[in-house]
Amino acid sequence: MAELRTIARPYAEAAFGLAKEENAFGAWSEALSAMAAVVAAPETKALIGNPALAPARLAELIASAAPGLSKSQRDLLSVLAENERLVALTEISAMYETLRNEAERVLAAEVTSAYPMSDAQVAEITGLLEKKHGKKVKVSVSVDPELIGGVSIAIGDEVMDASVRGKLARMQSALTN
Repeated sequence: MAELRTIARPYAEAAFGLAKEENAFGAWSEALSAMAAVVAAPETKALIGNPALAPARLAELIASAAPGLSKSQRDLLSVLAENERLVALTEISAMYETLRNEAERVLAAEVTSAYPMSDAQVAEITGLLEKKHGKKVKVSVSVDPELIGGVSIAIGDEVMDASVRGKLARMQSALTN
């Protein structure tokens, strides 16, 4: 949803600016992720649209469910509640991570495997990606049994598909053309 991205961008940039000032990139990542998880919960979603609940009280409730927030993080939460922008927290968190990765020269890679991967396999893939791209790579792993076997790796717009499903699709395309 483009509108949500447009709404989230200034808040993500503000959070990034505060994190930079405070030299607390990791703490802000954790806080935004925790706040986004609380806001995404069905119980919280029901409260967000309730006109009887004051924005300040809503921010307090969310902060109590995401303990350990700093004053500046609670302030951001209050501003989001006051401006009715809490629904953008997931997008704000994602955009913040993108800004952080750019600043720290880190690539985000999404590795999808047909089966759960061991830590050694993830470390090996991470090492190969770091060598290929010459940057630190942050890998997130998911499992999709529909791949049949192998892995698919996405970094930005680049996708490396070494899955059995991908190979079968390429083979089908070659045979039908």
